[in-house]
Amino acid sequence: MKTKNKLLERAKTAKRESKYVDFKEKFDINSSQDWCEIIKDIVAMANSGGGAILIGVKNDGTPSGFDVTPVINLDLAQMTDKIAKYTGEQFADFEILEIDKNGHRVAVLLVYAVGIPMIFVRPGTYDIGGGKQKIAFGRGTIYFRHGAKSEPGNSSDLRNVIEREIERRRKAWLGNIRKVVEAPLGYTVQVIPPDVRISTHPASTPIRIVDEPSAPAFRLETPNNTHPYRQKEVVQIFNKRLSGKKTITSYDVFCVRKVYKIDKSKPQYYYKPKYSSPQYSKAFVDWLIKSYEEDPLFFDKARERYKLMKAK
Repeated sequence: MKTKNKLLERAKTAKRESKYVDFKEKFDINSSQDWCEIIKDIVAMANSGGGAILIGVKNDGTPSGFDVTPVINLDLAQMTDKIAKYTGEQFADFEILEIDKNGHRVAVLLVYAVGIPMIFVRPGTYDIGGGKQKIAFGRGTIYFRHGAKSEPGNSSDLRNVIEREIERRRKAWLGNIRKVVEAPLGYTVQVIPPDVRISTHPASTPIRIVDEPSAPAFRLETPNNTHPYRQKEVVQIFNKRLSGKKTITSYDVFCVRKVYKIDKSKPQYYYKPKYSSPQYSKAFVDWLIKSYEEDPLFFDKARERYKLMKAK
C-alpha cells in the first residue's frame, strides 16, 4: 500500500498524469457522469496499489480554477455508498484533502490499495443527451490503471495483485519472526488476536487479566473508566468545548449514533450496560468535535440521513 505521505507528495509535485496520479478539471457532485467516471478511477487505483486524484487541475497539470469547496465538504460516507452501489463493497479506505497548487485551492482524493481487487457488479451508465446512454464501466469488469488511464484488467494486472499481496504478507511474517528471534532468553511467545475485548462467548480466546498496570498482560478497565459519559453529558461537554460556535442536542447525538452505526461497530466510542442507558467515551466526544470542525454540516447531514433511513 502506498503510504499517505508518499501519495500526497506525488500529488503535490505531479506535472502530468500517471499510474498513480489522475487530473480532473472539475467534479460536479450532482452529476451522474462525474460520479461514474471518478468511481471508475477510484476502483482502478485501489486495485493497482493506490493513487491520488487531483480535482481542479487540467490535463497539463495547471489549476483549472474550479471551486473545490463542495468536494472538500463532501460526506465521505456518501462516496462509500456510491462505490458500494456499483461494486457491492463498502470501500472507505480513502480521504479528501486540500492543497495549494500554484496559488489555487485543489482537492486531492487519496486512494489506498485493496488486497482483493474490486469488481463492478452493476454497469456505470449516464445520460449524454438525445436519449443516449454512455457506459463508463460494465457489469463484471475489473479495472486497473494502465499508465494514465483506467482500463479493464488483464492477466498481467491480476499477477501484479497477487505478487503485491504476497509481498505484503511476507513483510508481515518477517516482522513477526524478527520479534520471536530477538526475544530475550527465557521469554515465551503467545499468539493472541489483534483486537482483544471482554466477551462471554464460549469460543472466545481466554486471556489472563491482572490489575497491575506495569504487568505484561491486559489490564482490566471498567466501562465507567473507559466510557464515563451519558448522552446528556456528551451534549454538555460538546457545547462547552465549542463555546457557542455550535450547540447540539441529544437528538443530534442519537442521529449520529444511528447513521454511523456507533452502537454496532465502534466499541471504543459506545458501551451499553445491561440494566442502564448507553455510555460514551472521551474519544467519542473528540470525534464529534473533529467531525464538526472538518464539516460544519456534519450534524445536519446526520439528521437528514437518519430521516431517509427511517423512511425506507
